[in-house]
Amino acid sequence: MRALLVEDNPVLADGVSRAFALAGLTLDHASDLSSARAFLREFRVDIVLLDLTLPDGDGMTLLGEMRDRDDKTPVLILTARDAVRDRVSGLDRGADDYLTKPFALDELMARARALVRRQGSGIDAKLTLGPLMIDTAARIARLNDDDLDLPRREFACLSILATNANAVVSKDALISALYDNADPPTPNAIEVIISRVRKRLNHPAIELRTVRGVGYMLLEAHPL
Repeated sequence: MRALLVEDNPVLADGVSRAFALAGLTLDHASDLSSARAFLREFRVDIVLLDLTLPDGDGMTLLGEMRDRDDKTPVLILTARDAVRDRVSGLDRGADDYLTKPFALDELMARARALVRRQGSGIDAKLTLGPLMIDTAARIARLNDDDLDLPRREFACLSILATNANAVVSKDALISALYDNADPPTPNAIEVIISRVRKRLNHPAIELRTVRGVGYMLLEAHPL
């Protein structure tokens, strides 16, 4: 699943980004209507998570523009407006669901999954790389049909690397996705996680490569 979060609160945006990253899902972020419009002109997403009160206007405007051009991408409204008339207005304009702030991240993820599933998008699609298969929805990782049974952070790390297969994922990006201020990493935490994941990926067709000074890359190896 690829989602676009349109939200100007950096703290909330960071929390939602972490939740998606830990689930091995892709989240892009726009902090205002202008950025969201530009992004949607260039990229396709499975769902839009839309705040209503934005620096350059009302999120309802973007929702109306999407529906006017027959863009049926599911839209989940996120807002502090909790009056019944606001919820009804949003749904009447074409929103698919409405979540009032503050909300639990688990509920947001569950509702997003339900909307994308209802739309028929590929939320349950599996990531595959050679003999490696990762089902991010079911939280299952298999190598040659053997379950890897990874702890939460190791599974999240592998999912992020697999989602970005053949591209370098920086150490800072992994730290941001796997830890927060309430649970900061130890100095070598990422190195330890990478080492454990690498040991589990004991297969000649899979390589977890360290790119010194930059980050890590998961790729399918092609032995000579």
